[in-house]
Amino acid sequence: MEADTLKQLVVEALDDLKAVNTVTLDVTGLTDVTDYLVIASGTSNRHVKSLADNVCMEAKKEGVRPLGVEGEDAGEWVLVDFGDVVVHVMLPATRDFYDLERLWVQPDVSG
Repeated sequence: MEADTLKQLVVEALDDLKAVNTVTLDVTGLTDVTDYLVIASGTSNRHVKSLADNVCMEAKKEGVRPLGVEGEDAGEWVLVDFGDVVVHVMLPATRDFYDLERLWVQPDVSG
């Protein structure tokens, strides 16, 4: 599946279960490892797990399986790796602490 199509499927799967503050980052020029990071928050450990599970189920329906899933046990931060698209679903406090969005934003060096 094309990265753009997979990214859209992931975002829709997160939206279906009311993910909070979903952000998609295009990191194609920053790394060779993946094309997109999708970061979203859940309101509880159970919600975080459910969001990640829904992403996996919707992808599976389209014949796409994750390369790996990490963090399902604790439910504070679940990472779902599809290769071209990497999904991070976190509790808000965990998301604030690690601040992945800031890590991947390119600084403006033009000025």
